[in-house]
Amino acid sequence: MKQVIFVIGVSGCGKSTIGKLLAEELDLPFFDGDDFHPKANIKKMSSGLPLNDDDRQGWLKTLNDLAKKQLTKNSCVIVCSALKEKYRDILSLDIEAETKWVYLRGDFNQIYNRVNRRRNHFMPSELLKSQFDTLEEPKDAIQIDISLTPESIIKTLKHKLMDKSEFGLFGLGVMGKSLCRNLANNGFKIAMFNRHVDGVEVDIAKDFKAKFPELSQSEAFDDIAAFVNALQQPRRIMLMVNAGKTIDYVIEDLLPHLSENDILIDGGNSNYVNTKERVDYLKTKGIHFIGAGVSGGEEGALKGPSIMPSGDLKAYKSVQPFLEKIAAKDKNGLPCCTYVGPEGSGHFIKMVHNGVEYVEMQLLAEVATILEALGQIPDDIANTFETWKSTANSYLLEITADIFRKKEGDDWLVNKILDKAGNKGTGNWTTMASAELGVPSTLIASALFSRYISFYKEERVQLNQNFEHSRTSELNLTTNDILEAYQFARIINHYQGFKLISEASNTFSWDLNLSEIARIWTNGCIIRSALMEDLVDIFKDTTNILTNSKLIDLVNQYRPSVKKVVSQCVLNDITTPALGEAIQFLNGITTSYASANIIQAQRDYFGAHTYQRLDDDSGKNHHTNWN
Repeated sequence: MKQVIFVIGVSGCGKSTIGKLLAEELDLPFFDGDDFHPKANIKKMSSGLPLNDDDRQGWLKTLNDLAKKQLTKNSCVIVCSALKEKYRDILSLDIEAETKWVYLRGDFNQIYNRVNRRRNHFMPSELLKSQFDTLEEPKDAIQIDISLTPESIIKTLKHKLMDKSEFGLFGLGVMGKSLCRNLANNGFKIAMFNRHVDGVEVDIAKDFKAKFPELSQSEAFDDIAAFVNALQQPRRIMLMVNAGKTIDYVIEDLLPHLSENDILIDGGNSNYVNTKERVDYLKTKGIHFIGAGVSGGEEGALKGPSIMPSGDLKAYKSVQPFLEKIAAKDKNGLPCCTYVGPEGSGHFIKMVHNGVEYVEMQLLAEVATILEALGQIPDDIANTFETWKSTANSYLLEITADIFRKKEGDDWLVNKILDKAGNKGTGNWTTMASAELGVPSTLIASALFSRYISFYKEERVQLNQNFEHSRTSELNLTTNDILEAYQFARIINHYQGFKLISEASNTFSWDLNLSEIARIWTNGCIIRSALMEDLVDIFKDTTNILTNSKLIDLVNQYRPSVKKVVSQCVLNDITTPALGEAIQFLNGITTSYASANIIQAQRDYFGAHTYQRLDDDSGKNHHTNWN
């Protein structure tokens, strides 16, 4: 990766000498920041007056522009005093991840003697004290003792700057391995770590490196200390391990080897509450923590996933070029990766993503069951799904068509798969978060509980004998009826998912951008679809998609079909919990006067919980002695 190396320190520390030597050693362009001072600054310093912040503002911006221009072509070395942190913030504006700081450190007397030996320099030694008074030592720089010989300094810098890996990945499961190959294919020098367990996990990283040519420049480790030491500072380490306590164990194992301002990125499916706790905990240790949802499965991780990072914005900027480079690209060529917001917001929206995914999968399973009831064999179902791509295309629709074509011997493989659906917890978390926030994500709950029902295989077989299913009427449906019911339910699903995100954003003051979230879900992730691409523009005008005129027209168009499909399935004992809940939810959310008045009366009757009246605008609570 191209980088700008700023050699910084007070006047007289040897910045220009070291900067020139370093540039020569690395064969890079060299620039002395003093050469870019405006005449007014030089005149002021020559007269014995120190520069103030206003004097430096334009000069620092000029050097930042210089650095950006150089980075379009090559790395470079720039020397500049950069005494305050806010000065360094200006110098590295928008190029934080490509910026390396080298701080030449010496005491006042040592540098004072050096300054007095210089000739023809525009700054007299009397101003040195003002520089030391101004100096805020950088925490994220390579610190060099100026008492070393120039040769030793250059040797040390070359090792620290060029021989170490830019990015570390901890955990080489399926996703971890794919992300490593993705990073390497995009030109990053990486370090890879996998634990050593005698007889169980031995030389995992080394064997993985040997298997793929693109990893030839990568470093492989099963020792944590060596792994961490192989990384440039501030270190950037992505954790691809199981969510839960494993993350905490890994953090504790890493902490003794980390330095202030190092960055840990949790790329697993962690609970957003745990991510916030880890952000707060690691802040006390001087370590940044980024919770990054990653979607796309094994193929996405290799070719380009959707990435949803959150946490400290400044820390994110340090890892932004890596994450954006390996992410999928949207239709405009922009990375499907964006800074989501603070705390655990990235893992929250990944959790909701997975909840929406649960529903999309359940809906396809239901419509396939209905098509089968119409007499279609798996090849026919696959063909039907193929015809739907022109109006309702999605990644999940595509792969489900492939699934129904796959044969094993003379039969379709899908017919041989045990009908017990697993889950890894994110649907459960989404349902609980919905309940905690008071948001009716009914389709996600329905899809989750459908998986739970499926797991009771033995009981289902037993009860099937007690309660025989029978066809009470002809299944009077067309494939277009089913398609429109499916499209109806998908709109309701996306309404509920983004409603949950919006409510969380308001509750936790995250200020989430729904349009941008939809955009990074248009490619790379499991729920990418044509509908998601439409939502990018829709969310620029509203946070509620059921107020959009185009979607209002579609819902009204599809509504008769979903009613017909659900009623026909009920009459014929075909299970359609998600399709049924979609129409029930719309009926509920569009009912201006609901049955909740009866609930309130009941609550007041047995518990004196009170109620409010339609004919009383004061908001006063009323109680009645009902008997």
